[in-house]
Amino acid sequence: MANFAKPSAPRFSVEVYQNEFLPEGGRDVHAIVTVTSSGGATATRAAVPAPGGVAVVIMVDCSGSMEYPPDKMRGAREATAAAIDTLRDGTSFAVIAGTHVAREVYPGQGRLATADAVTRAQAKESLRGLGSGGGTAIGTWLRLADGLLRQSQATIRHGILLTDGRNEHEEPAVLRATLEACAGRFTCDARGVGTDWEVKEVTGIASALLGSADIVADPAHLTEDFTRMMENAMGKEVADVALRLWTPVGVEIRYVKQVAPTVQDLTDRRTEAGPRAGDYPTGSWGDESREYHVCVRVPGAAVGQEMLAARATLIVPDAGGGTPTVLAQGLVRAVWTDDLVASTAISPQVAHYTGQAELAQAIQQGLEARKLGDVDGATAKLGRAVQLASASGNADTAKLLAKVVDVVDAAAGTVRLKAKVADADEMTLETRSTQTVRVKKT
Repeated sequence: MANFAKPSAPRFSVEVYQNEFLPEGGRDVHAIVTVTSSGGATATRAAVPAPGGVAVVIMVDCSGSMEYPPDKMRGAREATAAAIDTLRDGTSFAVIAGTHVAREVYPGQGRLATADAVTRAQAKESLRGLGSGGGTAIGTWLRLADGLLRQSQATIRHGILLTDGRNEHEEPAVLRATLEACAGRFTCDARGVGTDWEVKEVTGIASALLGSADIVADPAHLTEDFTRMMENAMGKEVADVALRLWTPVGVEIRYVKQVAPTVQDLTDRRTEAGPRAGDYPTGSWGDESREYHVCVRVPGAAVGQEMLAARATLIVPDAGGGTPTVLAQGLVRAVWTDDLVASTAISPQVAHYTGQAELAQAIQQGLEARKLGDVDGATAKLGRAVQLASASGNADTAKLLAKVVDVVDAAAGTVRLKAKVADADEMTLETRSTQTVRVKKT
C-alpha cells in the first residue's frame, strides 16, 4: 500500500485483500481493492467549497402526473428548496423543470447562479412557478443540465434528478445516447417518487452517471432525501478519479466491479491508458470508502513461480493529456504452490463480496420471474437471496425481502411468495438490490 496525496488534500489509500496462492497451472486471481479517502474538508466539516469549485443542477419532473396526488408537486418544491438551502456559498447552481421539454427555472438565460444568501432566496422564490403539465422526456433534461454544467469551470459537476413517471415521450435509444454523451462530464443522483416510474430507467441513469438511485415512495420524505443528496454533493472534493489497472504481458482482466457500497460493473467502461493499462471511472470522492472486485487471468505456471498479476493505481487524469496525479496504489500477486490448503483458501473479503454480487443478481432475477408469472423460478431465486442476505448479515435487504416473500427458513433459503405485494415494497427491493454491506471485521 502506498500513499502519494498532498497533505492539504484528502488522503487516499489502497488496500488489496486476496489469496495470492494458486495450484500448479491455476490461472484466475481474485482481489478486493479497498479505496479510502479521508482527512479532507468533509471529515473536518469545514464549510468551504471544494478546490476548483462545485456546480450542481437540480432537475425536477413537472409532467402532468406530478399533480396526482397534489402532494407530489408540493413535496418536490419543498425538497428543492431544502436542497438550495444546503448549497454552500460559492457553489454554481441551476434549477430545471422537466417535461417533454426542459426549461430553466433559475437563474435562466443559459447560465448558472453563484450561491449566496440573495441567490438562494431568489431561487426558492422561483419555485413558486413550478407547475405540472406535459409529458416526460428525461434526455432533454440531462442535455440541458450538461450544457449548463459544461460552461462551468468547477471540478465537481453534479446533477440531481427527480421523476415520477416513465420516459414515455422519448425513444429509449435517445436516452441511451444522451447518457453516453454525458458520462464522464458530470455525475448524477436519480430518484423516483411514488410508484409509477420505471426502476430500470432510474437506476440506469444513476449507473451511467456514477450516482446513486433510490425510491421515495412517500413524497413527504423528499425533503429529507434531497437534503442528504445535496450534503453529499457538497462533500465531494476530488473529481474524475479513475482506477488504473496495469497488467504484465499475457495477463487478461476478466472483470472489474464496484462491490461496496453498491454493486456496479465497470468492466465495459475501460478506457485505454497506455501499454497494458486501462482506466475505470469511479467519479467524485469525498470522505468515504469503496471496494472493487478485480479478477485477472494469468498464464499458468509451475510450483514455486510468482508474478505481479496487476498494479491498481488510483489516479486523477491531467485535463491536458499530461502525467496524471497518482493518489495511491496497491499490488495484486500470484504465487503457485503445491500446498493444497493454501491454494484452496478463499479470501474472506472476496467470498463476502462475491456473495453480495450474487445477492443483487438473485433479487433482480427473482423479481423478473415473479413479474412473468414464473412462481417456481421466483421462489428459487428469492429464496437464494434470503439465504445470502442472512449469511452475510445484510439486515436491510433481508427486511425488504420479507415484504415480498414469507420466510420459512432463512438459512436454508426456504420461502413462499406472498400473494399480494405493495408496489412500493417491490420497487424498493428492486431499486436497492445493489446496496451491499461491508465484510464483517474479525
